[in-house]
Amino acid sequence: MRYDRLMTSLSHAPATDESATLSALRTLGLERAGIAALETALTASGAGGLAGAFEAAVALLLQAHGRVIVTGMGKSGHIGRKIAATLASTGSPAYFVHPAEASHGDLGMIQSGDAILALSWSGETAELADMITYSRRFGIGLIGMTANADSALAREADVCLTLPKAEEACPNGLAPTTSTTMQLALGDALAVALLEARGFTAQDFRQFHPGGKLGARLSYVRDVMHKGDAVPLIGAGARMAAAVLVMTEKRLGCVGITDGAGRLAGIITDGDLRRHMRDGGNLHSEHVETVMTPAPLTIEPGAMAAEALALLNQKRKSVLIVVDAARKPVGIVHLHDLYAVGVA
Repeated sequence: MRYDRLMTSLSHAPATDESATLSALRTLGLERAGIAALETALTASGAGGLAGAFEAAVALLLQAHGRVIVTGMGKSGHIGRKIAATLASTGSPAYFVHPAEASHGDLGMIQSGDAILALSWSGETAELADMITYSRRFGIGLIGMTANADSALAREADVCLTLPKAEEACPNGLAPTTSTTMQLALGDALAVALLEARGFTAQDFRQFHPGGKLGARLSYVRDVMHKGDAVPLIGAGARMAAAVLVMTEKRLGCVGITDGAGRLAGIITDGDLRRHMRDGGNLHSEHVETVMTPAPLTIEPGAMAAEALALLNQKRKSVLIVVDAARKPVGIVHLHDLYAVGVA
C-alpha cells in the first residue's frame, strides 16, 4: 500500500486517546525507567544487594566447567533463548532447555559441572519446579533471575539476581514488556562480564561468527589477499617498460619494487604513471627507482581485514602490499577485495 493511501485510511480510523507515536514514546520511557532502576540497584552498596549477587553469579559461571543451562517459561523463555545464544557466541558454552520438556526427559541434558540460569519474573513458575529440584539433588549451581526475593526460585537458588520492581509498558500491566527488557539487559551484562573475565578476543569471537558481514570483518588479511604469482612484483634496476607490463598483466593497479634481498623497497601505482607522463620525458626507458614511491603503505598477513580497511580509508589508498616480518612481500590486498567479501 502506498504511503498516501495508508495515511488516508488511517485518517478514517476511529479516534484514540493518543497517537501511535505517543504510545511508542510512553513504552520506551517506561522501559528506559526499568533499565535505570536496574542500574541503580547495581550501584547500591550493602550486603545482599544486586551488585553482590551479580559478582557471585559471574564467579559461579566462571567456576562451572560444563555448560550454562538457561531456562524460562513464556516470555522469560524467549529472553532466555537469546541470553543462551549470546553466552555461547562469547565464549561461555550455553544452550536453552525448555522447563516443560525438561520434566519429560530433557533433564538428561543437564549434568554435573553445569550451571543453571533460570528466569522467572514472579519466581513461582510451576514448570521450573522439577528443574530446581534436579539442581538441588545433584549439586548443580543454580542462579535465579526474578523480581520476587521471597519466591521459591529465590529461596532455592545459590545466587538470586533480584530485579527491581518496574511498571510494565502494557497499559493493562499484563504483557511482559519492561520486565523482559530488564531480563535481557541483565543477561547481556552477564555475558559481557564473562567475556571480559575470560579474556575473550576478537579472534576468539570470529571462531563462532565465520559467516556474514561480521565474519568478514573478523577475517584476517591472509584470508583475503592475493598471493603467489598474483602479486605484481619487479626487482629494482628494471626499466619502466617492464614494470608497466607487470602492472597490466596482474591488473591490480600497482607493482611492488623489491631490492636485492627481496625486501619491499617501493611501489608504483597508476597514479604515479599518470603524474610522470604529465611531466613529460621517456617514461618507458626510466628505471623503476625514479618513479616509485619509497616506503609504501604495508600490512602484515596476521592483521584483521577490518584493520586493512581502516588503514586504506585513513590514508585514502586503494591497495596494500602485505609483508612478512622481514619486510618481504607475501601478498597484496585491494580495497575491492575487501568490498567483495563484505568487510566494508
